[in-house]
Amino acid sequence: MTDTDHPYVFPPAPVTALPVRGSDARFPVRRIYCVGRNYAEHAREMGHDPDREPPFFFQKNPDDLFFGETRWPYPPATDDVHHEIELAMALSAGGQDIDPADVPAMVFGYAVALDMTRRDLQGIAKKAGRPWEVGKAFACSAPIGALVPATAIGHPAAGRIALSVNGQIRQEGDLAQMIWSPVEIVATLSRLFTLAPGDLILTGTPAGVGPVVRGDRLAGSVEGVGALEIEVV
Repeated sequence: MTDTDHPYVFPPAPVTALPVRGSDARFPVRRIYCVGRNYAEHAREMGHDPDREPPFFFQKNPDDLFFGETRWPYPPATDDVHHEIELAMALSAGGQDIDPADVPAMVFGYAVALDMTRRDLQGIAKKAGRPWEVGKAFACSAPIGALVPATAIGHPAAGRIALSVNGQIRQEGDLAQMIWSPVEIVATLSRLFTLAPGDLILTGTPAGVGPVVRGDRLAGSVEGVGALEIEVV
């Protein structure tokens, strides 16, 4: 049976597809995986020991992506929204139990992204032992720039990652400071999920996360990948 054998109850949602720098083609997004506390200093500022914790993951929804605009809407039901600058990697192939040596050939490209977080709601969920979705997976919670093909920039393993708010540096680090490299992240994820083309992975944030308010202007960058700017409205 195919989708065309029966009518839909209502029209399906359009596919979320990211722009690709230097191309008219777009990258269709299947799932978004996020890595928690993947920079040692950020793990410490959140009250955790980075030397003892294996990688852990949470998800956002494809339609949580925010791109093509700069005026970012402050979300409802919160008074404490935090910024987290990240390197995003996009897969053009997938599988299970992937060998780390095979990962680079599976990566389509990279982008600059933000994991915006309703920190107050996340904190409540943590204390209650509940999932984080209410704090992490809300509309527009993942601002992202255009994808840059790996064929154009290679696979960044080092380079400055930074975020400023109103011209003042808030977050600054180096991709080489990741506890688990992008290759290790994909290999680990593939033991937990069957990865597939279209999967997007946010690889963690350096120290310095903090709140934003309406009127703030955020400018993030990853060396060799690009930049991303939004205004909180």
